[in-house]
Amino acid sequence: MAISVGGAGGDEKPMSDINTTPLVDVMLVLLIIFLIAVPVAIQTIEKLRVPIMVSQESKDKVENLLLTVSTSDDAGRSAGDPGFEGASRNGECRIYFNNITPVNSAELRDMAYKRLDNIVKREGGAEALKANPDKVPQVHIRGDVNAPWRCIAGAIYNVQISGYPTVGFISNPVDPRG
Repeated sequence: MAISVGGAGGDEKPMSDINTTPLVDVMLVLLIIFLIAVPVAIQTIEKLRVPIMVSQESKDKVENLLLTVSTSDDAGRSAGDPGFEGASRNGECRIYFNNITPVNSAELRDMAYKRLDNIVKREGGAEALKANPDKVPQVHIRGDVNAPWRCIAGAIYNVQISGYPTVGFISNPVDPRG
């Protein structure tokens, strides 16, 4: 903000002009940063691998919902089928409810909702679960390292629509022998 000082006659009025040059400079710098950062982030997503981490044994609740997310192989075979060659990035998404039952998206939503609804009723309603958050079930997803993100994100979306507030991922532990 600039103020005019001096002049003739003594009727000085403050100027309320804002200098926009620093604002434009900052915006240009941010634009350049985003123009460089976005292509780098997009290129690295395809190379994403599920991490192998040191983990501690957790005290799982019996109520937790376990999902396995994979894809069919290049020939269209699912895990467990004879000749299955492993998940393919180009395959169809495969979701297994409680790591056993193969389901599609609609079945996943329905089964997850019914399961959560039964737990809520058994525990005495939503207010009882709010009072004791340790009894709120979680979803644990075990995703194949070759499963594309669209399959994992679809499973997350469907269980969140069903009402599960917490979704976690299961990874392989580090081999202690090296």
